[in-house]
Amino acid sequence: MGAKVREVAHRYPYTASRLSLPPQLGVLLTELTEIPDMDSALRKVLSEYLALKLESLEGKIAGFEAKWDMSFEAFSEKCAEGTLERDAYAYEVEKDFWDWEQAVTLKQHYEAIKTPW
Repeated sequence: MGAKVREVAHRYPYTASRLSLPPQLGVLLTELTEIPDMDSALRKVLSEYLALKLESLEGKIAGFEAKWDMSFEAFSEKCAEGTLERDAYAYEVEKDFWDWEQAVTLKQHYEAIKTPW
């Protein structure tokens, strides 16, 4: 068990095998995944959810990289240095900065969660 999993298990002592689910949800979970074991079915759903979230975030990041023709790190540096070709305090630039930063941060977070799985 990875350190992150142990940390989460310590904070939330209920493992999937001790988790109570309504019968209808258990049936839906096993039917959707075609896996009869509830722990494995839940793990598959969460794993696939993380993959979808990562794919969505990678798409957002790629969109910003194409729009600004640079990585977020370069964009951030240019904004801080005042060397961006546009006003770093313009609404569109600031909105892109915050949305892009959020996508990068969430991607890193989801990748860290996915690693122990």
